[in-house]
Amino acid sequence: MINRILTFIFLLVVAYLYSGNEQRAGQAGASELLINPWARSSGWGSANTAGIKGVEAFNLNIAGTAFIKKTELMFAYTNWLVGSEIYITSFGFTQKVGETGALSMMLMNMDFGNIEITTYDMPEGGLGTFHPTYTIIGLAYAKEFSNSIYGGLAVKVVNEKIPDLSATGVCLDAGIQYLTGLGKDKTGKKIRDNLHFGISMKNIGTPMRYRGDGLSFRGLVPPNDIIMTVEQRSAEFELPALITLGAMFDFYPASKLDSTGTKVYRMHRLSIAGNFTSNSFTKDQFHAGLEYSFKEIIMVRGGFIYEKGIFEYETRTTAFTGPTLGATVQIPLNKEKNSVFAFDYSYRFTNPFNGVHTIGVKVTL
Repeated sequence: MINRILTFIFLLVVAYLYSGNEQRAGQAGASELLINPWARSSGWGSANTAGIKGVEAFNLNIAGTAFIKKTELMFAYTNWLVGSEIYITSFGFTQKVGETGALSMMLMNMDFGNIEITTYDMPEGGLGTFHPTYTIIGLAYAKEFSNSIYGGLAVKVVNEKIPDLSATGVCLDAGIQYLTGLGKDKTGKKIRDNLHFGISMKNIGTPMRYRGDGLSFRGLVPPNDIIMTVEQRSAEFELPALITLGAMFDFYPASKLDSTGTKVYRMHRLSIAGNFTSNSFTKDQFHAGLEYSFKEIIMVRGGFIYEKGIFEYETRTTAFTGPTLGATVQIPLNKEKNSVFAFDYSYRFTNPFNGVHTIGVKVTL
């Protein structure tokens, strides 16, 4: 049954890969759905779709939330495109349900600050300010189908609003991760689950449309010039659907047996990851990332996101220039329960603006 499901998803993937068209850029909205608000995975360049685990998996591959052992909480704060005065606050929660399931919730809010109200007659403002907000709320369930196959499904509600105008949409995410072992460590023990594959499909949903009093005005209606309230209809816009294929490999160069001689102790880990993302409305992207971990306490990582024309300012259609960096300090709280407290940071390079800074905190109980 699982093989049939995987075959079906593969066929969908192949069909989807040839459906994208960068000439459609500008025909989709709700681009906040493409933002990765978390510090760890953004430091990788979002390259770890195949191996991401826990709350952060909500934004790359929802199947990764199935790896949680009990409870995980995560908070992140992003200074988006430094100088634009846009800030993103994110919160996520994952709870183990039963023996093999996990239930997750995620909230992301974009704050644009106060913007001057302008009119045709007063282009310089002076009428006060308004406060736009973008919000994404998600609920997901993931399950461990076997020791090698994990899958998940998420429902997200996205809302964009100003005081007299708003738009709301609903979309689905789905993902699968497959794990297998390859090679042996220095002790001769077979390495399990160090080769990861992942497929993630995101933002599949209904079109959005703006509604509200902001589309109405009082004016003279011909031919008799009667003063009436006229309501304009806004056009629908699509959600930025995409699909990502990824792989990741973990190296353990300095493994050794513990004092009892029965358990392998892995002091160092080096992980290499890569993704291909097919976007329906923008350019396709290639992600590459590298992470080094010392005792799973100190982790440093870097990544690069490539798309057509990114190396030349004249041809680049994004503020991001490609490179990303990140680091984590993870403090064990209870080794028996695998409880940890972690502090994460990432930086994404941009031009113009002065990059994107993200800090995050994770607690695993």
